[in-house]
Amino acid sequence: MNRSKGASSTPLQSSSKIRDGVSRVLDSLPSDEPQAAARSARRRLKKKETKRVVQGALEKHFASEELKPYQGELIKLQQHIEKTGKKVIILFDGRDASGKGGTIRRVTRYMNEKRYRVVALGKPTDQQKTELHMKRYIEQLPHAGEIVLFDRSWYNRAMVEPVMGFCTPKQYRSFMKRVSGYEERILADGTTYLIKLYFSVSKSEQNRRFERRRHDPLRRWKLSEVDLQAQDLWDEFTLKKFQLLQKTHTEISPWHIIRSDNKQLARRETIKLILNLVPYRGRSRRIDFQLDPDVVISGKRELQLMRKQRRKHGKFLT
Repeated sequence: MNRSKGASSTPLQSSSKIRDGVSRVLDSLPSDEPQAAARSARRRLKKKETKRVVQGALEKHFASEELKPYQGELIKLQQHIEKTGKKVIILFDGRDASGKGGTIRRVTRYMNEKRYRVVALGKPTDQQKTELHMKRYIEQLPHAGEIVLFDRSWYNRAMVEPVMGFCTPKQYRSFMKRVSGYEERILADGTTYLIKLYFSVSKSEQNRRFERRRHDPLRRWKLSEVDLQAQDLWDEFTLKKFQLLQKTHTEISPWHIIRSDNKQLARRETIKLILNLVPYRGRSRRIDFQLDPDVVISGKRELQLMRKQRRKHGKFLT
């Protein structure tokens, strides 16, 4: 399979092309029958508008098709995990609007729903606040033969909570001191894989995604208290990212950074990374599993880049 490393469009941009193309005639189309609306739109659209719609539809189609061979490999991986009784934990962390949820949906799209869980924990209850921070996450860890994907993980204590004042400095320091030990104990049984992913989005792209959420009634629910302050607190979050990698990127439990401004590339490379990190039987020899080094960066390399930025510019830029 060819690597579309230079692809410039994402499914989001392709959808926008389709919406923009039909916007002029949208109000006059039949509302109760999609096929009738499509035929009517085709008759009324100008040549330039039709070209935009077709281009957007083709981009969206081929973006979806590009993922399918890798999604097929994920099914093999899942079946192997079930047969061997292994356990897989995948952490999806990073800034708001960095593409974590969309990537999780692509990872799990064709998997057996009975053998995986997506965990997205809300605010802790009053009782949970009095307990060990890790306890409610430990309760969600996979059973034998299961994959669990955390849409934000215990590393909330290392990023969002200290920046937003949701934990005390003492709680933050205690977590950072102990978390690597927790992870070593989770992996000590020799049957568990832990994959830690940090999704890294640029400030300008994050702002663009926030603006879309503000104006799209289907996405407005995604705007949270943290989202509304994320741009103003950009530097604070960046510092916490640096400290996160500095303290918790270990040989046993490393971080993998996903550059996610281009959602399609981020989704594809994330799936490939998972397939590379978890051994399984029946791996295809016809698919390109080589990772794009512009999209997937090791935690160690990201630390080097951030230190270089600080020396050159006096601050972190990512």
